[in-house]
Amino acid sequence: MKIKTCCILNIAPIYRIPIFNLMGKELPCDFFVGDKVGSPIKKMDYAKLLGFTKELQNKRIYHNFYWQKGAVAAVFKPYKNYILTGEPFCLSSWLILILAKILGKKTYLWSHGWYGNETRSKRILKKIFFNLATKLLLYGDYARELMIKEGFKADKLIPIYNSLDYDSQINFRNKSTQTSIYFEHFGNRNPVLLYVGRIQKIKKLDLLIEVVGILSKEENHACNLVIIGRETDDFELKNLVDKLGLQTSVWFYGESYKEEELAELIYNATLSVTPGNIGLTVMHSMVYGLPVITHNNFAEQGPEFEAIQPGFTGDYFEEDNINDLLRVIKSWLVKTNNQKENVRNDCYKIIDEKYNPHNQIKILKSVLST
Repeated sequence: MKIKTCCILNIAPIYRIPIFNLMGKELPCDFFVGDKVGSPIKKMDYAKLLGFTKELQNKRIYHNFYWQKGAVAAVFKPYKNYILTGEPFCLSSWLILILAKILGKKTYLWSHGWYGNETRSKRILKKIFFNLATKLLLYGDYARELMIKEGFKADKLIPIYNSLDYDSQINFRNKSTQTSIYFEHFGNRNPVLLYVGRIQKIKKLDLLIEVVGILSKEENHACNLVIIGRETDDFELKNLVDKLGLQTSVWFYGESYKEEELAELIYNATLSVTPGNIGLTVMHSMVYGLPVITHNNFAEQGPEFEAIQPGFTGDYFEEDNINDLLRVIKSWLVKTNNQKENVRNDCYKIIDEKYNPHNQIKILKSVLST
């Protein structure tokens, strides 16, 4: 019988069901999973997780530091490889890493790695923690390059990227066509700017609404804006829309978890724009061929930002600079139909090559076999 890999995670987010179930089937894996302390992340139903073994209790120790009760015992079980959430605040993970070294077992930390905005104390903490592991599984190449500059060995750093429910999305993508959904709502064929995600102040959607207001006064540049998501902050966006007289140009669609519905909305839009920090929205937009615009302060971005290749799959603007956001959006609105089709294919390509569970499982199999 093949020896299983042990996965010890702080939480299993619902969006990772496809990759975790693929790991449970093809590696295979046993999963020990807890609830991250104070996390707003929606967890999956662990009963639906293939290979689920035990739910761990995350106990807060001090500030952000916590202990996963029951996790350390797994290091004494007959596993050869251990994949852990790469979070230095999890004190039990430190002990697992140390014991695994003593016992001659291999450990892999799945982590954001480096952001580029670490304080001196956090840099020291991360360096010690990450160097205890056999290898690091990173969300992208940006973190890898930063860590090489910090002195980490290149062969220790393995980009594994991220993924959503790729197979389901590809099924909807293959069925997608241009529809009249936006014409029926707005009564015009103006370009459509789209935001998908939680409606929070950190996303800076007020900048996007102001840009739509400016464009509405310029000849041949009027745009519609669709905002999809649940409002989580007390944010006065609708008042701003009223103030700028944009009631007929902005559609607060609300939240939706129906992929068929989202596929039509994303496929038929012109640009995906997030003026604040961005993450999974990049993958969700590009899998349906929609280019993405966000700000250029990469140290504050989610790791998925690097899928944006300026001029091909999207663009960056100077953070908090409304004039630069306006400039970048306008530069994309003038693209020809042939250029738009090339962009759509470029978006497909990067998701199909990197940001999907099939690529991730291929990388994991390769790493764990060495």
